[in-house]
Formats: sequence, C-alpha cells, structure tokens
Amino acid sequence: MDSGAVPSAVRRALHTYMQARADAITVARRSLGLGEGDAKALLHIADNPGIRPTQLRDHLGITSAGVTALIDRLVEKDVVRRDVDADDRRVNRIAVTIDLGEDPWSQLTRFDEDFDRAVSGIDDDRPAMFAELLESLTRETLERGRA
Repeated sequence: MDSGAVPSAVRRALHTYMQARADAITVARRSLGLGEGDAKALLHIADNPGIRPTQLRDHLGITSAGVTALIDRLVEKDVVRRDVDADDRRVNRIAVTIDLGEDPWSQLTRFDEDFDRAVSGIDDDRPAMFAELLESLTRETLERGRA
C-alpha cells in the first residue's frame, strides 16, 4: 500500500484533534468578538507577560503596522495594556488586563484545559511516550523538509 495515499492513523488523529481545537477556539473568539489574529495575540501575550510589540510581531508573522493596529484593538477592548519599559522608556511592554481563567475569557483556553485534564487522568506512561513520539516525528519531518 502506498503510504502517501492513505494518512496514517496518528496523522488522522492529530488532524481530528487540531480541527476540534480550532473549532472550539473559533466559537470562543467569535462569542468574545475577537478576530483570529487578535485571539492568537491575546493568548500569546498571556503566556508571555511583558512581551515587546516586536516580539509579538515576529511570533505572529505580521508587519510593524499590523502589530500596532492589533495592539490598539486589544487596548480599545480593555483586554491588554501598554506599559513603559522601566529600563528603556522608548519601549512598550504588553500585558493582559483580564483573567483568562475567568468567564467569559476562559472559553479561549477551555479546550486545552479539558484536554490536559483528560491526559492527567491516564495513569500509565502513555502520555509521556506519546509526547516523545510527537516530538520525534516533528523533528524528523522538519529535518526532511530542510534536506
């Protein structure tokens, strides 16, 4: 059988997971009135408090003007704030002003938290083995892509 013609069971399962996660985040962000880029930025800022706009720009792969407009929208919605860097007053640091663990904002992270809870309920070595497998497959796939 041609392995390129039929996706592996692992790839199908990953695709199903990624689609379910994307669908859950789409429903959440729409109910919160956030665009896709705004939601991604908000989650990244929450994971990286005090991030510089240039770092956020690089993470999202957008222009400087794009990140400025994005941050302006999030500031306007009162979900992030700009703080002046204590060491360099020319630099802004971005931080969230909301608690992503509280409703309605928790909708953005609920799928991941529910997934983590389900994984923590598995009592054997399977989660660690699966994580190692995914990391290995990702490395190998990226290496092949560079060759």
